[in-house]
Amino acid sequence: MNLRKTLFILPNLFTLSSIFCGFYAILICTSNPSADDHHRAALLIIFAMFFDTIDGRVARLTRTQSAFGVQIDSLADVVSFGIATAVLVYSWALSDLGFGGIAVCFAFAACGAIRLARFNVLTTDPRGTPQKPGKYIVGLPIPTAAGVLISLVVANHAVGGRLMALKPVIVGVTLVLSALMVSTIKFRSFKDLKLRNPRTIAFIVIVVGSSIAISLVYHPTFALVWLLGCYVLIGMIETVIALGRRAARRGGQSVPPPPPEPPKP
Repeated sequence: MNLRKTLFILPNLFTLSSIFCGFYAILICTSNPSADDHHRAALLIIFAMFFDTIDGRVARLTRTQSAFGVQIDSLADVVSFGIATAVLVYSWALSDLGFGGIAVCFAFAACGAIRLARFNVLTTDPRGTPQKPGKYIVGLPIPTAAGVLISLVVANHAVGGRLMALKPVIVGVTLVLSALMVSTIKFRSFKDLKLRNPRTIAFIVIVVGSSIAISLVYHPTFALVWLLGCYVLIGMIETVIALGRRAARRGGQSVPPPPPEPPKP
């Protein structure tokens, strides 16, 4: 048996597991689901996120990264984080809106597919070979966008369905996430984090401390909503700051130098 071929199959098995979780979540949401069924579907998509994280790490560990792996990983993301998440959100909260709910959820799935296609173009060379990821990612990653919506479903189940009164907010969040996925806003990949850096340590302390506070004040499930929401806000704030600095530099360059003083007699 060729060991390398066996290792090549291993990360793809995790990717297929992610697809299965998304597929099963869709089946649950299309068969007269209850509140508990929506919760189960959300948990399945969380498992899909776990498999999506593992497959890349396994590929790097076994040195079996390939153009095929990049493509099938993106297809898995479309199924589990695009289609399955959109179907879940529609079935959970937006089905009462009729065609409006369909349009909102389709916008999320379509923007997720566009984002993944652009990601594949930006992170592969002309031969399709994956390149090393950089410090920033262009556009909100679709697992993060799906994670925000899924965390709302889980939090709603934990508080007995009280978030269902916020349907306009759910519509707004879904549309904002859709726009962020196809935007040119750069979000951190956190590839540059170093545990020995004091800033990194301070960042981890703030993240852990705030999550504990949110869990104690509200419910532990809201900690995930808080963390993912902060990630999105950090990317938007950094973009605004960068645009401000860029505008200041352009303004400084456009100011003409003062005319020379006439010579004194």
